[in-house]
Amino acid sequence: MFNKNDFGAAVLREIPSKKHYKHIVIGSGPGGAITGCTLAEAGKEVLVLEEGDYYDLDDLKPFSIDEMKYKYRNGGLTLSFGNIKVNYVEGKCVGGGSEVNSGLYHRAPPAVLKRWNEEFNLQNASNEDLEPFYRQCEADVKISFNPGKFPLASLKLADGAISKGWSQQEVPRWFSYNGKFDSYGNAEGTKMSMTQTYLPRLLKSGGKLFPGIRCIRIRKVDKYLELQCNKKGESVIFTCEYVFFCAGAIHTPALLRKSGFKNNIGKSFRMHPTIKVTALFNEVINHLDMGVPVHQVKEFSPQFSFGCSISTPAYLALSMNDHPAYSSLVKNEWNKMGIYYVMTNAEGKGSVKTLPYYSDPLVSYSLTTIEKKQLAEGLRKLCELLFAAGAKKLFPSITDSIALTSENDLSSLPRIVDDATTNLMTIHLFSSCPMGENKSLCATDSFGRLHNHDNIFINDASLLPTALGVNAQKTSMEVRKRNFDHFIQQNV
Repeated sequence: MFNKNDFGAAVLREIPSKKHYKHIVIGSGPGGAITGCTLAEAGKEVLVLEEGDYYDLDDLKPFSIDEMKYKYRNGGLTLSFGNIKVNYVEGKCVGGGSEVNSGLYHRAPPAVLKRWNEEFNLQNASNEDLEPFYRQCEADVKISFNPGKFPLASLKLADGAISKGWSQQEVPRWFSYNGKFDSYGNAEGTKMSMTQTYLPRLLKSGGKLFPGIRCIRIRKVDKYLELQCNKKGESVIFTCEYVFFCAGAIHTPALLRKSGFKNNIGKSFRMHPTIKVTALFNEVINHLDMGVPVHQVKEFSPQFSFGCSISTPAYLALSMNDHPAYSSLVKNEWNKMGIYYVMTNAEGKGSVKTLPYYSDPLVSYSLTTIEKKQLAEGLRKLCELLFAAGAKKLFPSITDSIALTSENDLSSLPRIVDDATTNLMTIHLFSSCPMGENKSLCATDSFGRLHNHDNIFINDASLLPTALGVNAQKTSMEVRKRNFDHFIQQNV
């Protein structure tokens, strides 16, 4: 396992005397890590700036309150506003979201890639075009199926689907298994996040990483770009020839808009709205080292799909906020509880806007009637599945709703989710700076270069033109790799 102290002077601890780099990357999550690594391994001079701090994988217990406090932006308490508020989460640390998410890995549905070509005129992004980048990224982050026992909470989802005759599957994840197993039969190993993969390669190849510094805005000065940054209250200015925005689907458009770049920037933000159900079973299905649930149900995809969420006591306590009368269950019976979700494909559209005097942007997203109906239908079918799997009580994330004790109670669920009482969340954010040759819709060309600007690039999930209907991490990684192989070829 790589450690933050393994790289010596390549990780900058103080403001350096050198302020000019040919290439500067803003953000060290999957977009920034892949971008910086590709540049460094091609022999290019590169500095990666990261607003968050540098934590090793074992500094904070995974999926704990401390991890939320230190590795998430605003402790995970970030909201998009609209007809229904949606709580979204972002990583804010070296390695970004890869350090805190489960690392589940899906390829892009061919129908989605076809739509991107037809609607956005996105070039060179068919399944055939992406195949070599799929293979490379899968090898780099060691995409693997679980060789050990599956978490019992995850198996409940699979068992319920099988009993209903619905299709279910194990989703692989980026994880390097070492052949050892713990006392529960969980396969041991290391999560292949950015601090274990692309960032070490960047640093070993001569690249630099500067954590704990925030970029405020950029501007063009003669033939260079000037980056105005802040390090613990101290103003710092860097200059470069090329800048790469990899700060994610929220903060990439926010920084661009603050810098005066607004054409198709932050106007087409999308997400996967998600509603959760907490289930109580008669038997133990959970323990403190349960591991990451890996089963998903795609029977009704692309309209909606089901999964099992992280179900530590801390997460269970949050999920039960909608049912305060039953809060004691988490203390007394947490090991018989699990959190499950319905994720619908995005039909709505939102925006990312900057406000005077505020450091964080205003994020909005309005659900369509179709989305609200799909979430309600998905919630009902998920509850059917969980009762089929043996659930004793179900607690949907609807304020003051009743605890469901049998399928007869499903009639109490809404046919369309209510704006005032439904509590939604998401971890999938994208499409705020879409790529393609259709300049009426797209912020960048097909390879992430900002339209009408030769030295400003975007390379993160904000580029994906629409929602995928599955976890976007995989497709986003392949697109990033493809984009910067193209950049290197064009700038030999």
